[in-house]
Amino acid sequence: MNPLALIALQTQAATLLMETQVVMTLRILGMAGILPSSKGENNRMVSEKGPAMMKAMTAGTAAAMAGKRPDQIMSAALAPFSSKVHSNRVRLMK
Repeated sequence: MNPLALIALQTQAATLLMETQVVMTLRILGMAGILPSSKGENNRMVSEKGPAMMKAMTAGTAAAMAGKRPDQIMSAALAPFSSKVHSNRVRLMK
């Protein structure tokens, strides 16, 4: 495996972790009434987990079945989570 591919995967995972922490903090502050939040935010928070997990599982499985390297499989599995968390962060920070 190319060392740069491993660094790219680590960067992708670290970005996901940081954005997840931001989203969690914003949602907790919204639940506490410290920040304004939309009425259905709590339901949205729960209902988006299943579809995101299914997309990640499907993408990772497809990459594995295509004979991709382990870093490519992991990256494919993280991509749906990264996309969802990023869009949540952008939406919640408005």
